[in-house]
Amino acid sequence: MKTDAQARFAPTHEWARKAGDEIIVGISDHAQYSLGDIVYVDLPKAGTAFAAHAPFGVVESVKAASDVYLPVSGRITGVNDRLAEEPDLINRDCYGEGWLVRVLPDNPGEWDTLLSPEEYEKTVQAEEEA
Repeated sequence: MKTDAQARFAPTHEWARKAGDEIIVGISDHAQYSLGDIVYVDLPKAGTAFAAHAPFGVVESVKAASDVYLPVSGRITGVNDRLAEEPDLINRDCYGEGWLVRVLPDNPGEWDTLLSPEEYEKTVQAEEEA
């Protein structure tokens, strides 16, 4: 499992990375690997607001469909439109071109509640051992 040293993580396997005033969100390498080949992504329209930890979209693979949850509360400012035609970008580059949405956070302090890469790795290890 690889992580992004610049990112923070939610226990539900989403990552968040600061980009100026916004936060870019995607799913972790562990999540994309667990899902398998991703074939469809359903994301909200820009301008939609969500509470922290609320489901904001769905990622479907050949194995299953999985809700994705927003790590911080805020308004969606951008959506990765490439995923409509190339959902497998998530499998190929989950921390880069496979990002899901950009968010303008309502409460920047929520960033501090997210897991560091090291904390996230421990969470994943504990799940795998359970």
